[in-house]
Amino acid sequence: MRIGDPVVQLSVERFRLLRDMINERYGIFFGDDTRYLVQSRLGERLAHLSLPTFEDYYYYIRYSADGQTELEEAIDVLTTNETYFFREEYQLHSFSRQILPELARNLRGRRKLMIWSAGCSSGEEAYTIAVLVRDSGLFADWDVRIFGSDVSRRVLAKARRGVYRASSFRATSEAQLTRHFTKAGEGFAINDDIRSLCHFGHLNLLDEDRIALLGKVDVVFCRNVLIYFDKKSKLRTISSLYERLNPGGFLLLGHTESLLNLSTAFELVHLSDDLVYRKPEVLDAQ
Repeated sequence: MRIGDPVVQLSVERFRLLRDMINERYGIFFGDDTRYLVQSRLGERLAHLSLPTFEDYYYYIRYSADGQTELEEAIDVLTTNETYFFREEYQLHSFSRQILPELARNLRGRRKLMIWSAGCSSGEEAYTIAVLVRDSGLFADWDVRIFGSDVSRRVLAKARRGVYRASSFRATSEAQLTRHFTKAGEGFAINDDIRSLCHFGHLNLLDEDRIALLGKVDVVFCRNVLIYFDKKSKLRTISSLYERLNPGGFLLLGHTESLLNLSTAFELVHLSDDLVYRKPEVLDAQ
């Protein structure tokens, strides 16, 4: 769309059809007050495809052979992927000082640690987790794997590159920057010893079959993701996260999120700087 081109209008009816299709497939929900935002952001997709109306765009996604690919493009432009290293630092302190030592004790028999960053965006969270695991010194010679997933292929490509500019380091200390990153052009690249712990993949949190392929994990970070979901999609996602966790595994949500009125399956754990959730241990039969 060029400056001066007429704005293609998104009617209430077409907005709700598009909104409901996105919600059904991805869980993300757009309220009626976001119609003009959706119109503005998807307008560029109509121009790219040379489609004259949002009705044409809806039918293109719904029925064309490239519809799923275009729906992923729509998700890319509609979702916000603002993140940075060491975000919500108080929670990361609890993770480092209390959760990791507990996992090191409980898992020492198998010496394998699996962590899932669900909704990892451009990778800062997954790499932050890897830095904290490495710096803990508790998992030398362990099999450590950190998996970052997102619905946006664009941000996953950035995560795999592992090169970031200044805005990603707003909460990163000079010592951490020097220890774990190397200057790369106008930014910094994550060092190979940290990069080797992290793997990234495209994943829809409502796709239970694909999620099952992850296997079991010991910690799930799902921070500031569920705030975009409606209640039905939250329930489905929480159930999937619960199934993926090993008994005794931890679920870490964003600071504005909770499982209140959503799930009673998890235990609420009070840590020094945060509240987190844990899947109960399996009790021996009496």
